[in-house]
Amino acid sequence: MGERKRIPLGIFAVLLLISASSFQLLLASGDADDAIFYESFDEDFEDRWITSQKDEYSGVWKHAKSEGHDDYGLLVSEKARKYAIVKELEEAVALKDGTVVLQFETRLQNGLECGGAYLKYLRPQDAGWKPKEFDNESPYSIMFGPDKCGATNKVHFIFKHKNPKSGEYVEHHLKHPPSVPSDKLSHVYTAIFTPDNEVQVLIDGEQKKKANFLSADDFEPPLIPPKTIPDPEDKKPEDWDEREKIPDPSAVKPDDWDEDAPLEIVDEEAEKPEGWLDDEPEEIDDPEATKPEDWDDEEDGEWEAPKIENPKCEAAPGCGEWKRPMKKNPAYKGKWHAPLIENPAYKGIWKPRDIPNPAYFELKKPDFEPIAAIGIEIWTMQDGILFDNILIAKDDKIAESYRETTWKPKFSVEKEKQKAEEAAAGSSGLAGFQKKVFDLLYKIADIPFLSAYKPKILDLIEKGEEQPNLTVGILVAILVVFVSIFFRIIFGGKKQPTKVEKTNVDSSATNQSGENGENEENKEKEESSSAPPRRRSTRREN
Repeated sequence: MGERKRIPLGIFAVLLLISASSFQLLLASGDADDAIFYESFDEDFEDRWITSQKDEYSGVWKHAKSEGHDDYGLLVSEKARKYAIVKELEEAVALKDGTVVLQFETRLQNGLECGGAYLKYLRPQDAGWKPKEFDNESPYSIMFGPDKCGATNKVHFIFKHKNPKSGEYVEHHLKHPPSVPSDKLSHVYTAIFTPDNEVQVLIDGEQKKKANFLSADDFEPPLIPPKTIPDPEDKKPEDWDEREKIPDPSAVKPDDWDEDAPLEIVDEEAEKPEGWLDDEPEEIDDPEATKPEDWDDEEDGEWEAPKIENPKCEAAPGCGEWKRPMKKNPAYKGKWHAPLIENPAYKGIWKPRDIPNPAYFELKKPDFEPIAAIGIEIWTMQDGILFDNILIAKDDKIAESYRETTWKPKFSVEKEKQKAEEAAAGSSGLAGFQKKVFDLLYKIADIPFLSAYKPKILDLIEKGEEQPNLTVGILVAILVVFVSIFFRIIFGGKKQPTKVEKTNVDSSATNQSGENGENEENKEKEESSSAPPRRRSTRREN
């Protein structure tokens, strides 16, 4: 028998490498087929994207590198400007059938205090828009991406849908959307439309939100209108009584009820504390102060030494004229009110009757308008926003492969650089702890049952980021919010008002006191505005 020929190990390795490369090329060609649209911005955009010619959009787009990378993107180059740019697709993309994935990267290189970094996926031009006139009114199907300003901190997901009954296009906003990452790193945003009427919102490949287009719990207003609505023509009858309780008409004020008795009286039993310095003023002229050499009596007025606290009063119980303190008047009853009784004419809170909703319709699947173009139309106070790797695909695996090859390498480099900078600045201690705290608080703000408190939490976080020394105070404030929510859950919300048979507290006196306080405040404002200019400071500087 002949000897079997052996293939040298080196040749075998080369063949294996060629086979693997061929397999990757096949996958890449498959990815290219499934990528309905892809924009890498590796080359200048001006021959592919159309900038709005409208005067209000004065912001200049630039083809620029991402900071620290050789990778190019579309850059917002100026602060406090409106920007608008659009790219027409070769063919419109249908969102009705199968899976569709919308994905793009953005990097807030200078942070984002007030502005947007979202994309608009536009309807065909026969809906009434032109690329060179692209603006805020241009009709879109989907709006998706970061937006932050004041109490607003969210990754928008909005879709417009035509009501088949009324013909009106209605904006439907995702409830409880995720927050925008608070750093200056590259992030990738993904929206996956699935055949079961759901959308998944991912940030950096991690699912942050899952919603059903047909669910009233997930979008505001809901896609499917209510079957009935209050009758706008229905009017409340004139004799309809909504008062559950009424003053007892048979009640009579007691003879010994003194409405004029004051709330407080002088405490006649009080005695002046021993050691009180009647002849010593609470403040004295600063003995170390001297008249400035450049003081002009004619121009600046007569110079007076600044006041300081009288050191003799520190060891004494008090200085100046002693007056007896006030105490609560035991005879005070306030204004008399008749006790409340059940209202025999009470009919409950009136509401209009329900009628069939003329705009109601039933739907098994959303009837999305096709996407014919991708636009960026934003107003921002920050520059340095970089858009990159805009993708439309029909398979979430394709979007995942793009994230792995285009976004993840950049993010890893940026993350390592950030860690190194924090370590070099000693941020591994307090500042590092603060960043972890703020990152955690952003995640807490996204919890659905805290939606009513989200603006307050985000406001506290932003104040903490601006003044890092407030971190402990921020944590305490958030803890207070949690404790209040906990007690509401345990005790069922606000306590119902106690049933009162007689009212002994003078509410009018209280109101009068409140009004007097407000009047005093206004009076102080008026006095401060009409007072002469404050004289030059005369305290000697050390």
